[in-house]
Amino acid sequence: MGLFDRFRKRQKPGTLRGSSNDDTGHLVAWAKQRRGVEAYVEPKTTVTETTVVLIAHDGEWTRRRVDGPEGARKLGKKLGIPVYDVALVGYPKRMRDYTERQRALRKRAQRDDLT
Repeated sequence: MGLFDRFRKRQKPGTLRGSSNDDTGHLVAWAKQRRGVEAYVEPKTTVTETTVVLIAHDGEWTRRRVDGPEGARKLGKKLGIPVYDVALVGYPKRMRDYTERQRALRKRAQRDDLT
């Protein structure tokens, strides 16, 4: 135990962490650096609060916590991007394709490192 550990803010075990300014800042910066960005709201679960997935035109994506579905809609309005409910529309194919391409690149790099 460190000298200042007792002064750090700690979350109680079993409690969900909400969104922070860092989460919002990341989403705003990420969206401004890409084109064709859309937001997909993921519902709250027993493990995480409501999250939003931002997906760019090429399928690149990022996920962060938001302050509920209303917070996701406010973020979408602020960024001027469409907001969808992932439970209703699902994820776009370009996101799955991007993830698969990244997986293949990682496997190839890992294989190359072994040789």
